[in-house]
Amino acid sequence: MRVLLATRSPHKVEEIREILDAEDLPSDLVGLTRLGIEPSPEEDDLEPYDTFEENALSKARYFRRRSGLPTLSDDSGLVVDALDGEPGVRSKRYSPAAISGEVTGQARDDANNAHLLRRLEGVVDDDRTARYVCAVALIEPDGTERIVRGEVEGRITTEPSGQGGFGYDPLFFVPELGRTFGDASADEKHRLSHRGRAFRRVVSHLRTMVEET
Repeated sequence: MRVLLATRSPHKVEEIREILDAEDLPSDLVGLTRLGIEPSPEEDDLEPYDTFEENALSKARYFRRRSGLPTLSDDSGLVVDALDGEPGVRSKRYSPAAISGEVTGQARDDANNAHLLRRLEGVVDDDRTARYVCAVALIEPDGTERIVRGEVEGRITTEPSGQGGFGYDPLFFVPELGRTFGDASADEKHRLSHRGRAFRRVVSHLRTMVEET
């Protein structure tokens, strides 16, 4: 069975494939590019909601309609306690440059990280607590919708560390690892990350879905 992974982020595609490959699923996970689903202006408006769950489901429903395939989609982000939950669902477009669309890719990540550090200037280490959150939506062949959530607790450092991962990973220190996700190996990150935890929770639903078809 083919299952659509509804994201245009190459980083996410690679990370999710690695997470699910380790679970030995009897299904073919395909991306938007492989299916030839071209970008549409409508995609810019798929995440208008205030929760990760609503945004993940919005994307899954949209790409399910376009592909006709069972569809997986996620929405994830960083929640910082000292900033009342910022950047939250706006994690991808947090800095002024990212909001305006002036930067993309790694330049956008760098701008968002720099903006986060400015927002946390003067905040002591004990108050820089944060968590990564990932909500995964699955729409099955019969239209059944499922949502799972994964989280990992950490702290925002005062400067970036490490070249691994993407997004806010160089700033996200994980006490269980003793270093940032930017300094972690791929296996270490997958074991503890919000995305790893969320996608492993959806595995049982994927297995049942494949067995019933």
